[in-house]
Amino acid sequence: MGTVPGFDPVTEHEKTRAALRAVVPRLVRLLRDVPDPDASSGVPAWAVGDVGAHLAAVYLAYCSIVSAEEPAEFVESVEWDSALPPGDASLIERIAAMNAKSIELFGGDKHVRPGDFIAERGETFLRVTEGLAPETPVSAPWYGEGAAITLATVTGLMLSESLVHGLDIARGAGLPWPIGPDEARLVLGQSMPTMMALSLDTAKAQGVSIAFDLRIKGGPRLAVVVEDGTMTVTRDAPPRTYDCTITAAPATFLLVSFRRTPIWKAIARGHMRAGGRRPWLAMRLGELVAGP
Repeated sequence: MGTVPGFDPVTEHEKTRAALRAVVPRLVRLLRDVPDPDASSGVPAWAVGDVGAHLAAVYLAYCSIVSAEEPAEFVESVEWDSALPPGDASLIERIAAMNAKSIELFGGDKHVRPGDFIAERGETFLRVTEGLAPETPVSAPWYGEGAAITLATVTGLMLSESLVHGLDIARGAGLPWPIGPDEARLVLGQSMPTMMALSLDTAKAQGVSIAFDLRIKGGPRLAVVVEDGTMTVTRDAPPRTYDCTITAAPATFLLVSFRRTPIWKAIARGHMRAGGRRPWLAMRLGELVAGP
């Protein structure tokens, strides 16, 4: 019973940076091609323009935690701590507050073009983080006190926000927005291990003991262990006994995780399947991981 060969975190981080660099101009073109910003988007509560505003705020927020540079088109300095609820608030409440702040900053008649802003902030993020180690610690107050976030996680999160919200905009605008398997694998490998654990619904996880073997086709492979209100997510873990094995295509699992594709549809299309001793537990994973 040998160990599973590991991955090279530096190489994968550089691939994630390259994927982010490639997706930014795609996102900018998509935002410029939107025919009606008031059209409904893939997010029920938001119009297409609201999703663009949220993405602009995402780029502002993540860039602000790695760089002190103020964007040329945005003169207002944002104190993210003041936008958040008290420290004992749940992750869902904190993210909801951030989402509301994003619409306040960029929505309506703010005269800020989301596409231009994203292009500028994306370039700044990549420039100021160039050469930094993927394990460089980053403080992101909206994930709560003590949250262990690294530069690799933040880069993966920026890529995931761009891909998933790009799809939300494209669905509302009737425009194409493909998500490639390699892009999805990078998101799942770089940000998913941290974010799944942070997003655990601890109330629902009380008294639960389940070990999931999550196998993404082409990689990564994650050991997701829920034990009485806690979750650990380990990449390329040593062999162990699992209750449930989930095998999924990378883009499919990304969209199921963000609740953009129903799990029944992914299963019906053959893009996701469950196995192991207790395959019926696959549905529990989505119930235990909270979504904003």
